[in-house]
Amino acid sequence: MIVYFLRHSSAGEHLVNQQKDEKRALDKEGIEQCGYIGRALTALDVQVDVIVSSPLKRSTQTASLVGNELGYEGKLQLDPGLRPEANLADFRKILERYARQEAIMVVGHNPNLSQFLGSVISDSGCEASLELKKGAVAKVEMRRTSGTLQWCLTPKVLRTLYDTAVESSRPKTSRK
Repeated sequence: MIVYFLRHSSAGEHLVNQQKDEKRALDKEGIEQCGYIGRALTALDVQVDVIVSSPLKRSTQTASLVGNELGYEGKLQLDPGLRPEANLADFRKILERYARQEAIMVVGHNPNLSQFLGSVISDSGCEASLELKKGAVAKVEMRRTSGTLQWCLTPKVLRTLYDTAVESSRPKTSRK
């Protein structure tokens, strides 16, 4: 199974009130990030069977917008195992639940999403040190309980990939 780890896009500053913070939406930059993340992933031929998101608004928005760019037609699956306070056991349950799928995308928050990623790519069971920036995505090829990191792309790299793909698809003009 392939697991794509996607951290939610930019959503402005953290709010002290937890209830209000859970409803914090993506900001203008975050919405823009989702567009080029999705288009860059499409250019990389990323296809997913299921998208599982934290129920917090900034994650569901990221999952929906990126999923739309990918042409994902399934229902967005919300799972509390991707909430900011979730632990590795919660995440492992998600992997078990979707183990029959070829490829899934999980959309969540730091620090736990980076911790989940680090834990599944470490052979020793210890956590590899890896930080997902907002809007970053990593591809992991899973085999049972551990996985191999195929790539990890920051929003800046994704934007460059997208811009390069757009530029190369434009007709070339010749000078006389």
